[in-house]
Amino acid sequence: MLFIHVRKYYKTITKEEIPTERYDTLDITPVHIHKNKESHKEAILVLGQEIVDHICRKPAMLSFSHEMSTPSEIAVEN
Repeated sequence: MLFIHVRKYYKTITKEEIPTERYDTLDITPVHIHKNKESHKEAILVLGQEIVDHICRKPAMLSFSHEMSTPSEIAVEN
C-alpha cells in the first residue's frame, strides 16, 4: 500500500504520472486478498522498481550544497 501512496504523492507534487506497465499487467492490487503471497511480493517488487527507475531518470527537483550546512548546525547527542 505504501508504494501506491508514493506513486500518488509523486503525481500530486510533479503533476506527472509514473508509468507502471509491468505492475499493471500483474493485475494485483493491495486489496486483492485472495491472491497468494508470492504474487503480492512480486507486485510490490515490480512497482517499487518502476517507481525507482522513473525517479532516477528525472533531474533532481531540489539541490543540496554542503555550504548550506555547517558543522555547528549539526545536532550532537550528549
